[in-house]
Amino acid sequence: MGFIYLGLAIVLELLGTTFLKYTIGFTKLTPSLVVVTAYTGAFYFLSKSLQFIDLNIAYATWAGIGVVAAAVISMLVFHESINLAGVLGMALVVSGVVLLNLYGPSH
Repeated sequence: MGFIYLGLAIVLELLGTTFLKYTIGFTKLTPSLVVVTAYTGAFYFLSKSLQFIDLNIAYATWAGIGVVAAAVISMLVFHESINLAGVLGMALVVSGVVLLNLYGPSH
């Protein structure tokens, strides 16, 4: 159940992060409301996930998936580019999350 909550938290965080671009510095009401609602839901579900998952695992997973997914969204939705260093950095983040999940302190 914890990873379901964590998955919902990640999806909502990505929704909020994506809509940040549309707020234009929080000058647009509708996207701003989406951001606030999505982040509120994201933190709610993250807190629920912590009832089942250690904080270090949950936060590393949230951050790692969030970084990579936000980069992919920025490329697909906003047509932003990424260089080799960015790809390498994301690979290192994912590697760290995988290692922490496989061999972290709770294992």
